[in-house]
Amino acid sequence: MVVSDKADPNPYTLRPADAGPGDALRDVEIELSERWPENKLEPSLDRIEALMDILGQPQRSFPSIHITGTNGKTSTARMIEQLLNTFELRTGRYTSPHVESVTERISLDGAPITPERFVEVYRDIEPYVQMTDAQQPVPMSFFEVLTGMAYAAFADAPVDVGVIEVGMGGSWDATNVIDAAVAVITPIGLDHTDKLGGTTGEIAVEKSGIIKTGTVAVVAQQQLDAAQSILRRAVEVDATVAREGMEFGVIRREVAIGGQLVTLRGLGGEEYEDVFIPLHGAHQAQNAALALAAVEAFFGVGGARGGQLDVDKVRQAFSGVASPGRLEVVRRSPTILLDAAHNPNGAQATVAAIGEAFGFTRLVGVIGTSGDKDVAGLLEAFEPILAEVVITQNSTHRAMDVDALAALAVEIFGEDRVQVEPRLDDAIAAAVTLAEEEGDLGGAGVLVTGSVITVGEARLLLGRK
Repeated sequence: MVVSDKADPNPYTLRPADAGPGDALRDVEIELSERWPENKLEPSLDRIEALMDILGQPQRSFPSIHITGTNGKTSTARMIEQLLNTFELRTGRYTSPHVESVTERISLDGAPITPERFVEVYRDIEPYVQMTDAQQPVPMSFFEVLTGMAYAAFADAPVDVGVIEVGMGGSWDATNVIDAAVAVITPIGLDHTDKLGGTTGEIAVEKSGIIKTGTVAVVAQQQLDAAQSILRRAVEVDATVAREGMEFGVIRREVAIGGQLVTLRGLGGEEYEDVFIPLHGAHQAQNAALALAAVEAFFGVGGARGGQLDVDKVRQAFSGVASPGRLEVVRRSPTILLDAAHNPNGAQATVAAIGEAFGFTRLVGVIGTSGDKDVAGLLEAFEPILAEVVITQNSTHRAMDVDALAALAVEIFGEDRVQVEPRLDDAIAAAVTLAEEEGDLGGAGVLVTGSVITVGEARLLLGRK
């Protein structure tokens, strides 16, 4: 193991906003950061429901598609949004966490709201948040306030449809004050087990809480116990279930330059052929099938009614999909990939996609994780494809200590394959140097991964916008 001789383990903090009314946005972010963080929870909808009551129920002024699961939520949300925009509906998308700026979490028509608007929405609802805090035994959390801001912004726009991603779980997640016509459940794995349950079946009980009476649940392929929990919930609330591999799914896929070409089957059994998706990996094709089925269900297409969406518009929509920080190429010579995999299932999907879409002869990893994840499982998933790893940490309080992460890495990779650079910028530079040892023939690459936060900070350092 090579350890950097730089003394300070992380002496800098990346500013989350550096453009526009930066001071005003930073002030708001500081105020929000003083609230409970996203990884500290008190499972209750009381606070968000109280705020919605004071604000006049803004979340009920637009229909919604609600998305939960363990992996793929944000990519699926972006695909749903792109489809709806192509069919000329105005969308409000709420996702988390953000990659670079907190403003990314609240988007209108595919673009983050401006820093000015973010500040304006916060200041508009701030007095009502304070009223809610005064009435509740526990003050509103960071995530609850952001959720209130999103619903207020969408109602004010106004939007035709909300595309709402769950923060964690489902039943008691702050987003779950909507009655979405369509609930989407991406693949469920073991994550946040201390809060959601120790098995995929237990976790699915929490996540399936977003399925409401008489609605449609669009469900990815699941582990058996998770599928059973989801179906049980659907029966309880008399919801219609559309299952990947049965009512809809991916028929064919092949690697293409810059992404993949897929054929998808919709809810009515009709095929959508020659759909290009500029994203890599079987998991993104699966996300596309979920997104298409969700939009079909929203429009009432397929199923017993038959029919399908306009195929040309579907092709147009998917060809314009982007998902920052998800196997994103940000540099060449050597190739630098950013991927936000932060749990073993996500890492396994990334490994498979890299093997399929890239011909690396040498791949060096830059890994910085959060401390509350299955870090050993993530490292084990990446070990077969990484020649060496540079262990680092991001600038937030949630980052796993670099020495503890390095000790785990040594156990899995061996001491000779592990280098430690506490600063992320130094870690990326070290990984590029290691990759360049491949020589002039090329084929080398760098993968920055382990956390959405790490990937976001890497994007800033590498000048990606």
